[in-house]
Parts: sequence; structure tokens; C-alpha cells
Amino acid sequence: MSSFEAILEAFKTSFEPDLRRVIGTLPQGAERLEEATVYSLMAGGKRLRPMLVKAGARAAGCEQQSWLTPAIAVELVHTYSLIHDDLPAMDDDHLRRGQPTCHVAFDEATAILAADGLQAAAFDCLANREDVSLSNRHRLHMVALLARASGLYGMVAGQAIDEASAGKIITLAQLEQMHRLKTGALIKASLGLGCLCTESPESPVYQQLLNIGELLGLAFQVVDDILDVEGDTHILGKPQGSDLHHNKNTYPSLMGLDAAKDYARTLKERVDGQIARLEGIGDVELLKQITEYVLIRDH
Repeated sequence: MSSFEAILEAFKTSFEPDLRRVIGTLPQGAERLEEATVYSLMAGGKRLRPMLVKAGARAAGCEQQSWLTPAIAVELVHTYSLIHDDLPAMDDDHLRRGQPTCHVAFDEATAILAADGLQAAAFDCLANREDVSLSNRHRLHMVALLARASGLYGMVAGQAIDEASAGKIITLAQLEQMHRLKTGALIKASLGLGCLCTESPESPVYQQLLNIGELLGLAFQVVDDILDVEGDTHILGKPQGSDLHHNKNTYPSLMGLDAAKDYARTLKERVDGQIARLEGIGDVELLKQITEYVLIRDH
């Protein structure tokens, strides 16, 4: 285990109890829905997006724990998106995070309802979770950012473009736009949510962190596409080669594998340059470590 993986494991150990407590006891008769919701939310995963919220807060100079509420919210949205992504109407995947996907472990209707509930719970968390360090103004800005990133102008639009382009030849620019929305929007929002713990949307620091998030989101997707070609199903926790199986456009399929690897490195260098501009404003060490991990990860 690398030093950063140890940091990531320590973060997960401290973060996941708070994440679990967000899902309380559901009304009588909804026990299966509660089980499916908790099953998907606590199925593991890297918890990279919540850690990015923390990194964004630290980079903006926030020393409080106010990053925790938006970190929980972003993970709720991310988990909902994974459940929907795996559905038969989408990618029809049977393995996620090393275990059966929600619709396989339960049933399709329960999976849809669990995902819908998690999405709503994210905004409930931002609006209502007790946290004296977050003002109503902070919460309003966070709700607006997460809604835009996860909805019709962000992740949902990206998924729709992905579905529409399957089996078709698209340009590299079109692929990049799709992934800026489908994958990058939530990663970009994670850094922005952290920054909003202490800064306003008009702050230059906020815009700088959004720029970093956009580049990092693209780098994350390029590496994801490379892992779909070279990765191991056991390590990935999902089927290797699923993009090829679904006839999807990827960076390796459009650029070639070696060119995709070069592009990932170029994006990482651009992120490093952007992070350097934040030196002296806050603590950027965690953000640097996450950036390095995104490039070298094997799952």
C-alpha cells in the first residue's frame, strides 16, 4: 500500500460512519429499499470525491470541518449515479465495487428507487444537516453548484450524450465535451463545494479550483478508459473491457492507447501548474496527492 493509499484508507475510516448515519430508518414497509440504499452507499469505493471536497476546502484556507456536509452530499449523488449507470437500460453491468450491482442484488425497481432516494438525500443533507460552521448562504451556494453539476447541464446530460453516441463515430472534441459533463462535472463540483465552505462564488480562488477540477476530471476519465483496456477485473471491481463490450467511444479507441497515456500526463502537468498558483493561499498538499493518485491508480 502506497503512502497515499494509507491516507485514503484513513479518510474512509473516519468519513464512512458519518456517511452511513445520513441514511436513517425508513418508514415501515420500506425495509427492502433501506437495505438496498445502504448496500450501495456502503459498498466501498475510493471516496475520492468527498476527499476532493476536503482538499478544496483546505486549498481555500478553510481549517474547519465544514467540508464534511458537502462531502457527504457529493458521495450520495455519486452513488445514485452509479446505480443508474449500471441499470439494464444503461450499461447493464452486473459488478460494481467488487460485488453484484444494486439491481442484481435486489431488483430493478428497488435499485431505481434507491438511487432516486440517494439523490434527494444529498440535497436534504446540504439543506438540513446540523453543522454550525455552515451558514444558510453557504448552503444555498452549495445546493446550486451540486444541482447544476449533477443535473441536466452536467452529469445527466453527459450520460445522455454517452447513450446517444454509443456505436457512432464521434470526434475527440465531442468525447471531451461528453466527459466534461458525465465525469468531470461532479469532480469539478467537489473542489468547488470545498471552496464554498469559506469563499464566495465570486472569489478568484473558487474559479481557480473549478479550473483545476475540470482538468482533473478529464484526467480521471482518460485513466479510467485506459484501465478499461489494461486493468484487471478483480482489482477494478467492475468488468474489464466493458466499454469495448458496449461499443463506447473512449480515449484509447479514438487516440490510441499510447497517445491516451501521453494525454493523461499532459493533463496532470496542467493541473500541477494550476495548483502552484494556489500556493500560499491554503494547504494544497492533499490536492497534490490526489492529483498524483489519479494518474497512477490501478482501479
